[in-house]
Amino acid sequence: MKALHKPNLFCWSQFDEDRNIDFHSYLWLREQGNIVFDPLPLTKHDSEHLQSLGGVSVIILSNSDHVREAASLAKVTGAEIWGPLAEQDTFPIQCSTWINECSGICDGLDVYCMDGSKTKGELAFVIENETLITGDLIRAHIAGALCMLPEAKLNDVEKAKASIERVANITGIQAILPGDGWPVFRHGEKALSELVLAIKEK
Repeated sequence: MKALHKPNLFCWSQFDEDRNIDFHSYLWLREQGNIVFDPLPLTKHDSEHLQSLGGVSVIILSNSDHVREAASLAKVTGAEIWGPLAEQDTFPIQCSTWINECSGICDGLDVYCMDGSKTKGELAFVIENETLITGDLIRAHIAGALCMLPEAKLNDVEKAKASIERVANITGIQAILPGDGWPVFRHGEKALSELVLAIKEK
């Protein structure tokens, strides 16, 4: 796995040929038990690296399109799976916990609902007040510039824009780690503000 901007954050990736971008999964190291977000298949190397870092206690899924290898990883590791409450009735795999927007759902983790995206109740996450992890709605197809999921895929364009603007108003965001596309490791607030201006011009 790749080391990120903080010593307790790691990433593994898979290139998507249809979109010409990387998909990402993220590992957050915690004394209380490690958390993985939207896990992709692990190579042997990454699996061994994950185990060397203490394995995983909880798998958190941002939306039903990012289930990926969650069930397989949970089976191997015994990790709990947490999914978005708004999709509880239709979610493709069983979750032990259903989560909604919440401050401090566990120590150092805040959860935000991203209304209007392509799935109901998509979640975004802020780790330790400064790192934003997103699912589908906020992404980056070009290095250094965030973008929104194409409008044709959104359930409600105006709600989606409002969700992005609300997240952009969170103070202290330094890094944005999208599920799809290029991460932004510095000046995250600035990148979010630029995204808000871009989508307002559409």
